[in-house]
This record gives sequence, C-alpha cells and structure tokens, in this order.
Amino acid sequence: MKDIAIKADAILLPNVTDMNAWACIACDQFTSEADYWNKLENHVKGKKTTLDLTLPEIYLEDDADKRISNINKNIKEYLSSGVFKTYGNGFVLTIRKTPFVERRIGLMVALDLEKYEYSQKSSSLVRATEGTIEERIPPRLKIRKDADVEFPHVMVLFDDEKREITEQLYDRRQDFEKIYDFELNMGGGHIEGYYIDRADEVMEKFERLLDSDRLIEKYGREDKFLFAVGDGNHSLATAKTHWNNVKKTLSEKEIQDHPARYALVELVNIYDEGIYFEPIYRYVYGVDVDKFCKGLKDVDGGKMQVYANGQVVIQNGENDLPTGISSVDKYVKEYIDAFGGGVDYVHGESNLKKLVDDKVNAVGILFEKLDKADLFKYVSKNGAFPRKTFSMGEGVEKRYYLEGRRITK
Repeated sequence: MKDIAIKADAILLPNVTDMNAWACIACDQFTSEADYWNKLENHVKGKKTTLDLTLPEIYLEDDADKRISNINKNIKEYLSSGVFKTYGNGFVLTIRKTPFVERRIGLMVALDLEKYEYSQKSSSLVRATEGTIEERIPPRLKIRKDADVEFPHVMVLFDDEKREITEQLYDRRQDFEKIYDFELNMGGGHIEGYYIDRADEVMEKFERLLDSDRLIEKYGREDKFLFAVGDGNHSLATAKTHWNNVKKTLSEKEIQDHPARYALVELVNIYDEGIYFEPIYRYVYGVDVDKFCKGLKDVDGGKMQVYANGQVVIQNGENDLPTGISSVDKYVKEYIDAFGGGVDYVHGESNLKKLVDDKVNAVGILFEKLDKADLFKYVSKNGAFPRKTFSMGEGVEKRYYLEGRRITK
C-alpha cells in the first residue's frame, strides 16, 4: 500500500449524559464577540464540557498561562475519573447539519505529521492552504506540550471528484455502530457519528487518488498531493511543531509509532455539498477612518468593497484574489505600525458590518468568494494562499470539539 498519511487509531469519546454541553465550537471563532463565549459559559456551567479542555482565543490576553494550567489539570482529571470511553483502531464518520447546509460528511482519522509541511511552497502529501503566522503557534503549543489528549477542530480536504469514499460510507451508515446523535449548542446545528471499523477498505480508496495518470490529468503533473488543510491550519502547525520537539528525545524505533506523531483531523471531500467557501473579511478598528480609507484607495486589492460610516465603496482593482489580499494586508499592517489600531478576521458580511457600526473608528474590507473547485489546482501550482483568504462556511458551522485522542504514552 502507498503511504497515504493516515491511519486508524483509538478515539476517545465522552462518557457523559449531556452531549450538548460537551461539544463546543473551535477556539478561533467569534474572537471579537465576548457575548458568544459568555453565553456558552453559562450554558455549560457545572457540566462536563470541552470548554474546560480548550482555550478560546478571545482569552489569549486574559491570564492565558493560568487558563492553560487549568486545561491540563482538567484533562488529567477527566482521564482519571472515567469521563472518556475508548473506541479502538478505527475511523468515525460524522454527519453534520448546520443552519446553512442540510448535510456535511466527514471522516475522523489520525494524520501523519511527518507527511505534512506548512511552508508556503510545500510539496508534501499534506499541505497548508494558507500562510502560517508563526507567532500564533506558541500559545497553542503551551497547551499541547503538557497535554495527554488532543481535541481537534482541524478539517482537512481531499479531492475525490467521483465521491467514492465518504459518500459511500454515508450510504452504508446503517451497517456501522452509531456512537453519537445530538443537537449542538449555540446554534451549531445537529451532528451524528458512526464508528467505522473497515479501515483497510477505506485507505485503499484514498490510495487510488494518488494514481499517476489521475494526478497528471488534474494538476498537469504527477504531484503527490492528497490532503489540503481547510480549517485549523495553525492548530495543525502547532501539532507539527510539538511533534518536531518530541521526536528529538526519541529513538528511531520510538519515532515510528509515538502517538504525538499523529493528529486527529476530520477529512472532508471538497466536492461535498456541505462544503462552501466564504471570504474572510478584515475588520480594522481604532483608526482614523478618513485617513485609512484615503490610503486604501491607492491599494490594488482586486475586487473588494470598503465599508465605513454606514456606506459601501466598491474598489475594482486588477489583482487576482490572492495578490489583492496580500496587498491589502500589507497596507493594513503598515498603517497600524505607523498610526496604531488593530485588525481582526471576520466571517459573514452582516457580522462585519455590525462590528463596524458598533465602533466609532472602524472599517470593514470585503473580498470576493473563492471557487472551491480551484483550490487543489491553485495550491499545487502556486503554494498556499495568503493567510485568512477563505473560510469553509460560517462561524457556527465550524467543527466542534467532540472526539479526543491520546498524544502521550
């Protein structure tokens, strides 16, 4: 069998009665909306929850070291008190319904970090789709380096135009054990999961995606490119950094099967009807609006809109989407460095406009949508997109922390 960078592994699921309180949304969502996290804290108070085991990025400046210490204590307590039950050496088929899509099919697998590189021009089997911000890794690394268990929100895409893998598992889902079925909190929709014990059969189908003739037809060359990180680029980069640190302490034999070598991720076919790409907008605040917008007029951001003072101004430049975003990000950084202010990355046009309207000195920058069918071909040819180019769906559709996996022996 060809190396396809995934394996079946033991997966931890919660042994709790209230799954609605257990599963919580990815840590990098709603980073400018304290109200979301306040409501979530009230909702899960006194219950077993992944909110006790993860660090929402909105709290990175709020005594993060203390929060991280509590997270690792909570993980150990949950492990010792029987909060988890183990499903051994398989995959989990996930079926997600959101307020925006009827169905999104995923497959939870252990991904080999030795086959993943997040550099902009990576030629690895597993690649980043956006630029990685190195300074976002350390706070996540603080959690992972002392944690016994990982809880992933990483979603990794694969390019199966014939829909022969997850879609066929979905059609046969009644043949597998259902392991969860519940409503997600905070408007996240519904999720159900099935334990897949036929790992070899599934991996053979992934292997066929690396057929030489197929790769040449799709990408113009025999590019061994199987998986593209769609959501959670920085979390997977953190797992890679942690593994690089761990393996320095290991023998060659120990490196082969150490649990930290792998990261639990959800694989999703890019052709799945539940996958759609949304632009990630720039929310710039604490600036002189007139001065900022005047300078922005000289920036070729491609096709974009600028929202300020309740008005939308259309700016149609010549740059393509990646080049336009890079140009705007360069200007935003230079302005903030020179005159102060801040920037956040926001999903949803209405959400962005509300944030701008609620702030006196704020500007919203809106980009056009990326066609998901172009993703693999673009990354194969050009490397990763600029950071924060696109998001897979809206904020409430992001993966919730649910399954876990041990990363220590």
